[in-house]
Amino acid sequence: MKRIFPILLILFLLATACSPTPAAPANPNLILATTTSTQDSGLLDVLIPLFEAESGYTVQTVAVGSGQAMKMGEEGNADVLLVHAPKSEVEFMANGFGKDRALVMHNDFIIVGPAADPAGIKGKPVVDALKAISAGSAEFVSRGDDSGTHKAELNLWKKAEYDPKSAAPAWYLESGQGMGATLTIASEKGAYTMTDRATYLANKDNLQLEIFVEGDNALLNVYHVITVSPEKWDTANYDGALAFLNFMIAPATQEVIGKFGVDNYGQPLFYPDADKTDAELGL
Repeated sequence: MKRIFPILLILFLLATACSPTPAAPANPNLILATTTSTQDSGLLDVLIPLFEAESGYTVQTVAVGSGQAMKMGEEGNADVLLVHAPKSEVEFMANGFGKDRALVMHNDFIIVGPAADPAGIKGKPVVDALKAISAGSAEFVSRGDDSGTHKAELNLWKKAEYDPKSAAPAWYLESGQGMGATLTIASEKGAYTMTDRATYLANKDNLQLEIFVEGDNALLNVYHVITVSPEKWDTANYDGALAFLNFMIAPATQEVIGKFGVDNYGQPLFYPDADKTDAELGL
């Protein structure tokens, strides 16, 4: 999905016009492992060109689930991560695979489904909604890909006292794909799914899905940027990774993040958080 929103395009042009040409980095190639939500929402189509213009780095973006992104970091196949699986991120850092970790932004998860709402979940708390879906054997499409969204979904099923992975009911389907593709599958099947709000809004014109569950504190979706440890992998481009981390938390970038989506959807798709702490977000 390649698009740059009007206000953000103006900011980008001003930044590139007013900034001196950056000195070429010693190692200009940077591998960013990130989530499909940052790609499918269109956010990276704005941020990556801006970072490259300001820094002189060339970014190779690999958009996978958060679990796969962290696996890439563990194996030394990425330099920097932009992910949204806080519990797994803490473990990643504790195991020495990450050197720096910074809070970047948040949005929220929502549960969407067909207009008929066969399980009658509209307006319910998320745990009650999942109980209603399982009780009614209403079709549900999970990403099933160890992404941050998938991890969050399984945690919510646990709170609902149901384990779809073990029970393997016929109504519970795993796409094994990113968020955009999973939404398309759910729409085609007339099924429910859990998605980040940004990817849903960016794709909703092509979907037959409505929002039924939102606003629950348990649905908060928080993103961090992590540099891969050069102590673990001496091939890691740490200078580039640190430059990207500092770019993501810089006030100018945070302003771009906070405006992204407003023109098209009347609301931001992400909320900047670099001036906050994890504790302030309830993590």
